[in-house]
Amino acid sequence: MLLKLMAISAAMIALSLAGEVVSARTSIDACDLPEDLQKVLANKYSGTKIVRLSDLSSEDKEFFQKDHAGTCPGLVKVDFYGDGKPTFALELTTVSETYPSTKLVLAHKMEANWHVVMLDKAGGPIPVVWSEKPGEYKDIYGEKKILATRPVIIFCGYRSFTVVYAWMNNKVAKVWLRD
Repeated sequence: MLLKLMAISAAMIALSLAGEVVSARTSIDACDLPEDLQKVLANKYSGTKIVRLSDLSSEDKEFFQKDHAGTCPGLVKVDFYGDGKPTFALELTTVSETYPSTKLVLAHKMEANWHVVMLDKAGGPIPVVWSEKPGEYKDIYGEKKILATRPVIIFCGYRSFTVVYAWMNNKVAKVWLRD
């Protein structure tokens, strides 16, 4: 009887540990990309990585988490073109530099391939990216405005700039909200 009880206990512990291993393997990181897109980016932008919370200053990390908890500061899925196809706005930063360079990249899945373009870049403190709803966005100088009919991309260096990107008239439109 004691032997049978020990065998059952051992089996339960083994199943419990196996469940933890499986759940660890299947956990989803907010900064994860589809594997085929990872390969495209590695070829096109070698020596860079997606911006993560650990890349931000403590102050910027706090700002980002306040408004975007649980999301990745360097990646957002957005229906930018309005076609429902997988589209990501992502930030790629240089690895281990004192003053990193960060690229804002747009990746759009067209049929079986990813179409990847750089929208902007920034030096210095690492900016963040997120998406906002369609709407009217006026530039800081009151000279230009965007009336977006689709979700927009926000590229923001908390202490320096905020830029909005929208798909309008079959091209990317951009306005500076803060400089």
